[in-house]
Amino acid sequence: MESFTNDDRTSEHLQFINYKSIISAELELIQRVFEIRQNFSDFERLVEPILQRIRKIKSKKSLLDFF
Repeated sequence: MESFTNDDRTSEHLQFINYKSIISAELELIQRVFEIRQNFSDFERLVEPILQRIRKIKSKKSLLDFF
């Protein structure tokens, strides 16, 4: 049977908090893209930097995807 130390649990907890933060940022950016697309006719120019950031977040999230 595996034995977890407090350090293991703390590390796992910090990873989980980081993962939640990444998901939250991703959802917020997706919502902003949606709002920009609704409100601006020239939305492609405006959303491209946000979409690039979303791609980076997805990449980072996949590295942490341990659930």
